[in-house]
Amino acid sequence: MAGCACGRHAGSVPASRVTMPPLPKWLVPRPRLTERLSRGVLKPLTVVVGPVGAGKSALAVEWAHTGRAPGPVAWVTCDGREEEPAVFWPRVLGALRESGVDLPWPDTVAAGPLLVADLAALLTARREPVVLVLDDFKAEPDSPIAEGVAGLLRHTPEALRLLVLARRDPPLHLHRHRLVGDLTELRTADLAFDDGETGALLAQHGVEVPKSVLSTLRQRTDGWAAGLRLAAMSMEHHPQPAQFVARFAGDDESVVTYLVEEVLDVQPPDMRHLLLTTSIVDPLNADLAAVLAGPEAGRHFTALVRQNSFLQSVGQGWFRCHQMFAAVLRVSLRHESPGLVDDLHRRAAAWLAEHGLLAQAVDHALAADDWDYAARLIVHRLAIGQVLGLTSARLPDALCARVPAGPPPAAPEPALVAAAAAAARPDAAACATALEQAADAMSRLPEDTGDRAARCRLCHAVVRMALEHGRDVRVARAAAGEADDLIAQLPQEALADRPEIKALTLIVRGRASLRSGSPKAAETSLTGCLKAAGAAGNGVLRRDSLVELALLEALRGRFRAAGEFAAQAGRPPLPAWTPSAPSRSTLLVVRAWVDLARGEPGAARRQLAQARAALRGGSDTFTSGVADLVGGLLTAAERGAARVPESVVAATASWLPPGLRQSVERACTVCLGAPCGRARRPAPGQEAAPAPPVEPLSPRERDVLERLARMMTTEEIAEDIYLSVNTVKTHLKSVYRKLAVTRRSAAIRRAVELGLLSPSPFGPPKVGAGTPR
Repeated sequence: MAGCACGRHAGSVPASRVTMPPLPKWLVPRPRLTERLSRGVLKPLTVVVGPVGAGKSALAVEWAHTGRAPGPVAWVTCDGREEEPAVFWPRVLGALRESGVDLPWPDTVAAGPLLVADLAALLTARREPVVLVLDDFKAEPDSPIAEGVAGLLRHTPEALRLLVLARRDPPLHLHRHRLVGDLTELRTADLAFDDGETGALLAQHGVEVPKSVLSTLRQRTDGWAAGLRLAAMSMEHHPQPAQFVARFAGDDESVVTYLVEEVLDVQPPDMRHLLLTTSIVDPLNADLAAVLAGPEAGRHFTALVRQNSFLQSVGQGWFRCHQMFAAVLRVSLRHESPGLVDDLHRRAAAWLAEHGLLAQAVDHALAADDWDYAARLIVHRLAIGQVLGLTSARLPDALCARVPAGPPPAAPEPALVAAAAAAARPDAAACATALEQAADAMSRLPEDTGDRAARCRLCHAVVRMALEHGRDVRVARAAAGEADDLIAQLPQEALADRPEIKALTLIVRGRASLRSGSPKAAETSLTGCLKAAGAAGNGVLRRDSLVELALLEALRGRFRAAGEFAAQAGRPPLPAWTPSAPSRSTLLVVRAWVDLARGEPGAARRQLAQARAALRGGSDTFTSGVADLVGGLLTAAERGAARVPESVVAATASWLPPGLRQSVERACTVCLGAPCGRARRPAPGQEAAPAPPVEPLSPRERDVLERLARMMTTEEIAEDIYLSVNTVKTHLKSVYRKLAVTRRSAAIRRAVELGLLSPSPFGPPKVGAGTPR
């Protein structure tokens, strides 16, 4: 193979330092990476940066033996004395001579700028380039070695191909080479083994495991070659390899020994302290490092990142440690300083909470076995909705799993979080008990606690709303009123990122308003909940608001709108119902009523049977009353009656509030075919009177109208049709003006009346061609 060193050496330079290593016995071929090296060495500089055991040298040797080098390959193995020019440069000369490059000087020639300049001139005069491999290159920034190598590279752009293998970025002005495009980089993530390479490595040890187990092993090691090899060696004679993989981690004895000896014990004391004390957090930034390791050690963070390829950037100043190395560091920390671990977790929790990273803060409070502190963080940040599952931002699962048993807590916060965790399970009895304990603790709070009492009381009200909003409307409404009063007492910024509290309050208020006979107030609250629930990422509240709006429209006799809301509620990506969800029975009642209004009594009876089964044993008397009303209407319709039966009227009067009676009478008349707005198709020759004309909508306005009818928020409409939010708002104003309305629901109803939206209550509304005739 042209260019490979073949064992000759000269002068006093050790042969092992200037001779390419042989192919490793256990080499795993990695053609995807050797191909990148082959392309890389066509440029002046290629760097392969990765931690110890990542397979850097093995990869370079494999590539060199492919025979695809553009010229002779000279190999220098550095060993920690490379910062001395008198050692380094003779090795470079010896390696070049070993590769077949003729040199006019002995290896013992004095090192210095003149040697670098003469060497550059000699290489430039050659007809073919030379590949110089610097293995385990450790030169410090601004050192004579670093400056000399950078100068040699700078003066031989066509004659020298430099391949640097290092555990950290070599100080060779990499940013300059990136800018001009003559740098190739392979880093830790590139060197990580994929599943196929992991399988090949295991096969070398006679280990066969299912693909899922293999993938788990690769993920646990982050594809780190040394970790995989150590695991494979342990698995060779293990009777149950899959169980070994399930337990294999950074605390494995072979991994600990390897990394402690090769990485941790060779660090300077200040770097070692920094690595150990920051190992409890992931990810990590400079400010957090200073909090954990102290300001003095924190100042070394930049150097730590630069010198340790086990730390990988994840963006915006944050770094993540290789998970196996992090596990070894944590094992070492617990062994060397067991009393420090909990204190470090508390420090991390305080810093993370202060910087808005609540989930991580709670995680560290729990790691310190300080459940009370975790609860205080949650209540102070008004994040009780995250415990209840009211938002897409969730707290650690360990929070609910580690609710402490025992006597009632002295402070209210632990009881409040315990109540929320019980409500989320759900366990109504445990929730009620914890709420009583919290109320008792709140009554004993001193007066000089700032807004702590208000925050606790608000969280108490939120948990009560979550517990009761599907059960006792009056209790839930009282809690919502209390929440409104408390929100007014707290600074606005305290609730700026808590849309879930607003969403829960609005749906409670909307349900209560509907059941007390205030349909307009209900519509306002429920429509507001749709937006707030969308901001919170709460599909359940958004879905349940749509169900309540469907019920509202059905009670008004607007069955097309009711059908559309019901269809929206059952459409992905909104979550499906659990069998016991209160809104499921409401939805079934609405669907039955809509089917009846469409003249499909068979479908209506099937839906109603399911609704009654879901309502059986429940406490929702309002929805049960609506179900009975629909059942009476269904019986009357099947008998061809033209009037609502007196028995149905009498039964309905017992639960129907005065504010809904007129609209419900109209709804009943519609179902029985009276002329006040039938939902059935008109008989032949009885076409509906033509609607008054409106100013035509533009194509873009029709797009907005269609999505408006789907109950999409302004932000969702903007994203769906690639417009800005302000542009969508402008189109909405124009649509409202042309339809002579001021609200979303009125616009949808008007558009249906005018034929701008498809009259079908099922499936997405379709926009008509323009102004109706």
